[in-house]
Amino acid sequence: MALPHRLNIVADAHIWGVKEAFSSLPGLEVSLTILEASEITHAALQQADALITRSSTQVNEQLLAGTPVRFAATATIGDDHYDKKWLGEHAITFANAAGSSTGSVLEYMLTALLELHARKLIVLPDITLGIVGAGRIGGALADICSKLHIDTLLNDPPRAKREGDDGFSELDELLNKADVLSLHTPLTRTGENKTHHLLDAERLARFKGRGIINTGRGACLDNSALLNWLDGNKNRFAVLDCWENEPGISSALLTHPQLAIATPHIAGHSLDGKAANTLFARQALCRWLGVDTQWDIEDLLPEAAQPINIHCASDIWAKLHAAATAMYSIANDDAALRGADLSPEQDIARRFASYRRHYPIRRSWSHIPLDFLHTDPASLKLARIMGMEIVRSTP
Repeated sequence: MALPHRLNIVADAHIWGVKEAFSSLPGLEVSLTILEASEITHAALQQADALITRSSTQVNEQLLAGTPVRFAATATIGDDHYDKKWLGEHAITFANAAGSSTGSVLEYMLTALLELHARKLIVLPDITLGIVGAGRIGGALADICSKLHIDTLLNDPPRAKREGDDGFSELDELLNKADVLSLHTPLTRTGENKTHHLLDAERLARFKGRGIINTGRGACLDNSALLNWLDGNKNRFAVLDCWENEPGISSALLTHPQLAIATPHIAGHSLDGKAANTLFARQALCRWLGVDTQWDIEDLLPEAAQPINIHCASDIWAKLHAAATAMYSIANDDAALRGADLSPEQDIARRFASYRRHYPIRRSWSHIPLDFLHTDPASLKLARIMGMEIVRSTP
């Protein structure tokens, strides 16, 4: 496209590094307006050429019709808050940050599995993990699990259709054979591969395993049906990072004694993941403009941490749990959401949104060196498979 002399950008205030990323672009005079999500309205976009959002903004005809916006990007992996059909029909280029937070979500998943093992809810590696959705995250999780000798079953009808059935299973097989189901699908409400309420009451009733983890999209799992499923057997458990009706999630589900881990949609919220989200959105805008996409974000990130000493237990999985929780305390995220007073639904919604907005700094594992003290080669091998950065090991 021909470069405009001046580009007017409206961006969500809670995009990491938003000012540094979008206030200056090569060869352009940029006017950047930074707004709260609630302030990104049709009226606020009357002079905007480009819009950069997060998941709380619905980008559709109601928001954009009659505005000069011709480019919209979300600094998030998911883009179900974008009406892509309408945008395409009106020649509005759109982009998401797919793939940018993959590492952060994998670290969350591995920490959750190790935490469940530590609580004796599962026994690693002796489980079968049913992975529903084998895209960037689900596929990478399956690869890691294979190297950890954790059996997996993969369900991904679109991939199976493209690549052939080898390596993929029907959802019914996962319901029959998996001990734990882990959701990693996008949210689609129509079509042959609709994922809205993919795990509904009928499918949950046929699930023979004990646990469900959702780090995909909230509405892929019918939360009311999940509540009833948990009530049906005291040995069942769930881990939820993604919920229906965020941020106004179910207080009954949040306070359920068998909800093992509850976090407010922060699996991908490591600082490095958020920085990558911003970088992806900026690069997409630069490609649309036809300008240089290079941008050095390293100066905006803190220096790498000092090595953490891990005083290891005799059990290999306890060692890995100690290392994972030293780098990322999933228990802190759980406690922050559950809080002290959980009775009014609106208080839960405020807590959910506020914690996401003011999420504490969490670095990716590659930026947190570990010193495993007095450990064995087998533990080190598994730690490296998980992506942990080992700097030294005392024999």
